[in-house]
Amino acid sequence: MSLTGTPFFATVIALTALAVILPLAVWGKVRGPAAVRVALRFLMVVFAQVTAVTVVFVAVNRAEHFYTSWDDLLGTGTYVTAAPDLGPDGLGGKKVAEAPKVKQAFQPVEGLGGRVRKTELDGKISGVKGDVLVWLPPQYDDPAFKDRKFPVVELIPGIPGTGKSWFQGLKAHEVLEPLMKSGKVQPFILVSPRAMLVGNGDTGCANLPGKVNADSWFSVDVRKMVVDNFRASDDARTWGVAGYSAGAYCAAKLAISHPDRYSAAVSLSGYNDPGQEPTSLVAQDPQTRTAHNLKNILTAQPAPPAVSLWLSGAEHDGYLSGMDLKGLAQKPTVVHAEKVVGGHNLESWSKQLPQTFGWLSGVVKAP
Repeated sequence: MSLTGTPFFATVIALTALAVILPLAVWGKVRGPAAVRVALRFLMVVFAQVTAVTVVFVAVNRAEHFYTSWDDLLGTGTYVTAAPDLGPDGLGGKKVAEAPKVKQAFQPVEGLGGRVRKTELDGKISGVKGDVLVWLPPQYDDPAFKDRKFPVVELIPGIPGTGKSWFQGLKAHEVLEPLMKSGKVQPFILVSPRAMLVGNGDTGCANLPGKVNADSWFSVDVRKMVVDNFRASDDARTWGVAGYSAGAYCAAKLAISHPDRYSAAVSLSGYNDPGQEPTSLVAQDPQTRTAHNLKNILTAQPAPPAVSLWLSGAEHDGYLSGMDLKGLAQKPTVVHAEKVVGGHNLESWSKQLPQTFGWLSGVVKAP
């Protein structure tokens, strides 16, 4: 049963109501020895406390979409089918252009309207198998745009978080749709893949042989799926990537590492050092942690990558990290650091979408 579904929520509400009604109905009617009466009443109190905490957790989780299933919550989900060493380019000697087309079936997502659809993608390069949510802009089905391809922004959630977090929590499609209709923001295809791939650990969007090829999942398999199923191009100029919190680190990292796949990234309350995420798999080894610091990734590139980065957050929650990258960047890399007022939460990030996607509209090009 889904942790965010209506049946589970209704069940928790019913149990909570029962936990309140039961003591009122039978408290004075409990019979037997004193020890038995005390024990039964204690159990009723515990039952009431547990259900109260559970209903709060479920309500928050339905709003924020940290976990969609018991596997996500318990860290028992299996999304990695293989994790070979794919080399520096994350392709393992394969050529994406020569791979067979990936044709997917899509289903509507409960509570998000018909424009958000979901598919289960079996990543042939990465060895990752997981869900991907796709939202098509209003112009996509307009006959006037029938021959037009659309730019794409890949959306990466924080940890914990799911692809649905961008739509249920940040309400990205609700914020952006009227802006796209009015022409203030260009029409993007939004795609949000599963980010929790190895239990509750943060992969840092890295390829870690023997564990997970998260980089290739995001930057190769998901991109190919979108191009093969929708009117989109694989040209880097037409692709952006955005993330919040741990996903913000990932977004900036993917753009810096793959200027041949992305032209821009938006980082909301991100960081440069992956060790700032307690569950980071990358930070478990000091040498790997250093190598995956965004400052080191940027300066280690053979040439300054032709990407544009928008890095925003409060002073110690993204802004100073952005300023550090700005100080290291050399043309054609462009870094904009924006200091904002607001907490490390979905409401703050949602409020930044009009500005950040307005900026993306000037950087990411339509095919």
